Amino acid sequence: MNKLILARLAALFTAGVLTACGVAVKSGRKGTADPVMLTTQTPKDISALSTEKHGYGQGVQVDERNRTTGALYFNRDYGSYNAAAINEDDDAITLTFDQGYENGYTAKILDTLKEKDVKAIFFLVQDYAERNPELVQRMIDEGHTIANHSVHHHSMPSLAPDAARSEIMGLHEYISKNFGVEMTMFRPPMGEFSEQSLAVTQECGYKTMLWSFAYADWDPDAQPDPAEALEKLKNAAHPGAIYLLHSVSATNAEILGDLIDGIRDKGFEIN
Repeated sequence: MNKLILARLAALFTAGVLTACGVAVKSGRKGTADPVMLTTQTPKDISALSTEKHGYGQGVQVDERNRTTGALYFNRDYGSYNAAAINEDDDAITLTFDQGYENGYTAKILDTLKEKDVKAIFFLVQDYAERNPELVQRMIDEGHTIANHSVHHHSMPSLAPDAARSEIMGLHEYISKNFGVEMTMFRPPMGEFSEQSLAVTQECGYKTMLWSFAYADWDPDAQPDPAEALEKLKNAAHPGAIYLLHSVSATNAEILGDLIDGIRDKGFEIN
């Protein structure tokens, strides 16, 4: 191994950014990140974890604070993997958008968020980032958080640990190199997970973020009625809520401003 490589590795160890999934040199300038991947063996404790697939859903049951019990149970059962479906230590509400493909509504959503002075989290797949760099850069420039939704949108528990790492770190490196951003939050595609896939995500330095509220908004050809959707979303507000919304939804783009006003009228802050 030549001296240059040894020096770079030493610097990375010193900076404390080395993980079993690989390392990336942080940069504030677009296109200048220089990812370095290290190959490691799968830790025995991860190999031994359950690969049983779970499909997450928050359910309809709520506690006395209107918090969905499915989200609370997920935190209880899987919080040790740095995974959460609700923010129990923060009463503010978080708006998140899954960006599978562009359907023409993201710019309007960003306009509304800017008008209402609200920051959101956008979970990207790699194809979206490659096809829509201007929108991704706008998200960054306007102070939103971009987060990891994998390279190919595969079911994470169906993958071997090394393949799961590649799904996470492949997009991590792409975003780091092309946008100068180090992502830290991951949402498993389709909400599917296993103990092993959560552990791999944690090993990669990521927090798994699911949701405590979602509704049927993802089919462009079967959009919910805007008035009914608005009431449903406002009535679902609860302390620490994480809303999952899809940006392909015409309904979401139409009602977002009124939803933000309605949530605030209930006394909640929005992160």
